[in-house]
Amino acid sequence: MSQNRVFDDFARLVTDASEMAQGVRREAETAMKSQLERLLATMDVVPREEFEAVKQMAAKARDDNKKLSQRVAALEAVIAGMSKSSSG
Repeated sequence: MSQNRVFDDFARLVTDASEMAQGVRREAETAMKSQLERLLATMDVVPREEFEAVKQMAAKARDDNKKLSQRVAALEAVIAGMSKSSSG
């Protein structure tokens, strides 16, 4: 009977130690996350969502720029054709 009680006490001790270790881990994670967030705030780092939004805006601007360049080239060709026909 005494041996069962020793095992029960030991099991309770291990369980308590495990719970305490998990609590310490959670506190450490929270503290590290807080420190990292503070560090990132001082570094003026852009959040991922903002980066992706600007990336999409830049891609759209490049596409629009390409289309406008093609339109300008087409209009220049029309103007050049009109100049040749009126001078010739």
